[in-house]
Amino acid sequence: MGGNEQKFIKEAFDTNWVAPMGTNVDLFEMDLKTYLSNNVHVTALSSGTAAIHLGLILLGIKAGDEVICQSLTFTATANPILYLKAIPVFIDSEIETWNLCPIALEEAIIDRIKLGNKPKAIITVHLYGNPYKIEEIRAVADKYQIPILEDAAEALGSSYKGQKCGVFGDLCVLSFNGNKIITTSGGGALVSHSQNIKSRAIFLATQSKDKAIHYEHSEVGYNYRLSNISASIGRGQMEKLDEFVNLRRKMQNFYKQLFENVKGVSVFEVPNEDYFSNHWLSVITINPSETNGIDCDDLRLALESENIESRFLWKPLHMQPLHKDFPYYGGNIAESLFAKGLCLPSGSNTTEEEKARIQNVIKCLFKNKIKKKIKVKSLFPKRQRLFEDNMLVNFFTKNRLETS
Repeated sequence: MGGNEQKFIKEAFDTNWVAPMGTNVDLFEMDLKTYLSNNVHVTALSSGTAAIHLGLILLGIKAGDEVICQSLTFTATANPILYLKAIPVFIDSEIETWNLCPIALEEAIIDRIKLGNKPKAIITVHLYGNPYKIEEIRAVADKYQIPILEDAAEALGSSYKGQKCGVFGDLCVLSFNGNKIITTSGGGALVSHSQNIKSRAIFLATQSKDKAIHYEHSEVGYNYRLSNISASIGRGQMEKLDEFVNLRRKMQNFYKQLFENVKGVSVFEVPNEDYFSNHWLSVITINPSETNGIDCDDLRLALESENIESRFLWKPLHMQPLHKDFPYYGGNIAESLFAKGLCLPSGSNTTEEEKARIQNVIKCLFKNKIKKKIKVKSLFPKRQRLFEDNMLVNFFTKNRLETS
């Protein structure tokens, strides 16, 4: 928390505005509009997933339509496609930003057109806060006249060539879930480039009430508007957004220094100075062939033994049981990253004492370049087996690991 959240919450209670409308909703939207600039219009909603859902509706997506989606992302990016009974078409990543590969994207579009199913939208993602290849993806989208829905859920505070992420798509999505750069407890926003689209989004998000003296409804609506209380939290958070981004970037620098001389470990970075990442999460990849067999699961278990949480990368959506029957285009970049990647503790409020604990575990594991085994049961089999088999073979490993 930044400090002033309770002040804005008190204002909401004092004025008796606790419903999904009110002054704090309007002012939170204005704060976001000012921050993003580029003359955008912001609609505050109950979640980032709700924003993706409304975004697809506003782009005209209907049952049976195909929607292109980055595979290496959280499932919430693709779930709204299924809400609409549309068909996701998954695309591999490229190795520089780990985001949507423009080459595989165009190959997929050409092939889908040949099959008589031209995609109706492209969902792009700024993975872990790192901007995707904005210009390359836009060039492909414009060439085939397909709109972009930009998923900037992880990227508030990131930018490309000085322009904040969240304005590059035809429609754009933000998230204020509890784990994001700023939070409204739960919440999100849809960013558009016209007041008419914002008005339409508010209409749909408030149960599609027609203009009448009674309750009249001509189309399906949703209860997706952000509450005034949640927006109050958001207003307080916005005051600290730049500070939170700086703290995340300091965590990134902490890991860069920590792994600087560890052969076989790479800290995920942006390609060049055009890209500015909020580093929502700091992520590494480990090459076991260069670390005497130490892999991401070994590091995860070592951290877990000291009550420090880390997580594997998002499992690519085309590898998920939910999506196994949908089209996929590209190579194995996303799968390879999943097999060797780990998200490390990255919170804005990580203390120096906590950093020291993290550092101690990592140094102990890698200092002798000897594979360590921790006295805990792994929740997953080895990452290489996950990569090769493309599925979880066992939920628990069969044998208790022993300390070396």
